[in-house]
Amino acid sequence: MEKQTTNEALAEGFKELVLVQPIEKITIKEITDKAGVIRPTFYNHFQDKYELLEWIIKVELIEPIIPLMKGGFIREGITLIFSNVEKEREFYTHAAKLEGQNSFSSIVQKLIEELLLHYIVSKTGKDAHFREWMTPELLAEYYARSIRFITVKWILSGMMIPPAELALLCETVFESNLDEIIGDMK
Repeated sequence: MEKQTTNEALAEGFKELVLVQPIEKITIKEITDKAGVIRPTFYNHFQDKYELLEWIIKVELIEPIIPLMKGGFIREGITLIFSNVEKEREFYTHAAKLEGQNSFSSIVQKLIEELLLHYIVSKTGKDAHFREWMTPELLAEYYARSIRFITVKWILSGMMIPPAELALLCETVFESNLDEIIGDMK
């Protein structure tokens, strides 16, 4: 089995298990049994189940939006993230409940921050800053925290808002100042 195929088999087995038990209780043996591989194979691909979860999020949510980001289609990229979460609603609803050191929220934060930092640096350069202290790293962290918060809140509240509408809401919040948003509230 080639590496991508093994990763996909492990991911599918893991996703099936997440639907029936909390991530914290899933064992590597259960994942490898579902995937039809031996336990050492898992460790040839991932350090632990949290690294596997990170790989799933990266492949399903982050990588598909990279071409959109490169083209400057930010809202479309955010819409695609939300749409892909919605397609795997049950898995992401269970995954979003994972807390602690390797929480779903922290994994999403890290991956979005990396994506945004790459995007910002590609537009401004590594040494760019705004008013001396606002570096690309700080800006990427700020927006990643916001996107993470909205994403996790949306998932845990039942994904009631359609992905395109939620992306538009994100864009509006990011592009408006607080007084404008308050003025538009009813």
